[in-house]
Amino acid sequence: MEIFGLGQELLERTDKNIGVDKYQIPMELKVLCDDVLYWIENNTYPPEEISIRFKHRLVSIHCFPNGNGRHSRLMADIIIEKLYGLPPFSWGAANLIEASDTRTNYIKAVKLADQHEYQPLLDFARS
Repeated sequence: MEIFGLGQELLERTDKNIGVDKYQIPMELKVLCDDVLYWIENNTYPPEEISIRFKHRLVSIHCFPNGNGRHSRLMADIIIEKLYGLPPFSWGAANLIEASDTRTNYIKAVKLADQHEYQPLLDFARS
């Protein structure tokens, strides 16, 4: 099975202790995409919140051994820019890979989103 370019060979190499089990990645991606389509079609959330909720769920699935945060931020930017015609997020306007106060604030906002508090992550994305 292949979804979003994830071949079986990648899935077999990416089981981690974070995210979903490697065999659940394709199904979890399908559920996420179905949920997002529903949110868009039914105006369940404002456009920026849809993008942030998608980003958060995508990073929690943890599809890749590395780069999940960058991938999820890119996807949120694509949704907000291409679907809604709004400017992409600035994500703190700093390098989020290296240890810094900005990265600490980003991780804190992601952890709050884990508890269904999305506003800090949305605020960070626009900072």
